[in-house]
Amino acid sequence: MLDLRHLQVLRAIARHGSLAAAARALHYSQPTVTHHLASLESHFDAQLVRRGPRGAELTEIGEVLLPHAEAVLQRVELGEQEVRGMVERGAATLRVGTFPTAGALLLPPAVRTLHDQGVHVSLIEGELPTLLDALRARELQLSLVFSQPGDRLDLQEDFALFPLLDDPLLLVLPAGHPCAAMDRVPLAALKDDGWIVGTTDWDPCDRLLSWACEREGFEPVHVLRTDDYGVIQGFVAAGTGVALLPRLALGPHRDDLAVRQVDGPPLARQIGVAMLRTTTAASARLLLDALRTQAARLCAGRDEV
Repeated sequence: MLDLRHLQVLRAIARHGSLAAAARALHYSQPTVTHHLASLESHFDAQLVRRGPRGAELTEIGEVLLPHAEAVLQRVELGEQEVRGMVERGAATLRVGTFPTAGALLLPPAVRTLHDQGVHVSLIEGELPTLLDALRARELQLSLVFSQPGDRLDLQEDFALFPLLDDPLLLVLPAGHPCAAMDRVPLAALKDDGWIVGTTDWDPCDRLLSWACEREGFEPVHVLRTDDYGVIQGFVAAGTGVALLPRLALGPHRDDLAVRQVDGPPLARQIGVAMLRTTTAASARLLLDALRTQAARLCAGRDEV
């Protein structure tokens, strides 16, 4: 009969490259690791690990078994976390990630729905790379994410992606800008302006900006980099540059800014929920339904720019 410790040993050997290192990682003695490995190989009547002078590596059969072992162990670990959360708090705990603009407008009403059902929500806020890392490490069961159309977000097949809404990208100009009088602004009219963009090149909004500008025959000149949307709007109002921002990030109306649509193909970031497929908690589906409801409300309440 298979034992979870057998699978833990296989995973540790694959990760650490030797039986001795696996033993240290698991806080076992090396003979104990050897015993569990021998039991696992006996169960399958096959060699799963090849040992040599420089350590140990999985055989082809071991490599076939490894993802199944990892899936079983991950499912058990998630189950332990959910049950311990219920024991400690008297309620189910759902570990959720969010990026700032979604945290402000999409998530609070949905979380309130869960609280009303007696579900505790543990939240992590961060930029997209941080959230994706936390999902891969199984520190989160689900997270709000955003992407450029066509992006796969570099998540494994262990995750399902549920779309919520398309968040239009809008031009933000100083109120006195010559293009502020237009309802729709061609990007070519801004080729001599400086642009305020995010701090990293992975940002889907900035990549869409670069793609759209390239179609118009120019490359946007970056005059400031920041991930703080309030800072971006402040510097645009001061005349430092112009920016392309998601509608959800704009906040209340400001008299010192002009917000306009881009003339040309619609530009938008796609907001969705990435969820670990092995999450069995009913609260995860409840949160997804509540997020879909809130997303529909936001879309229905949009004002024409």
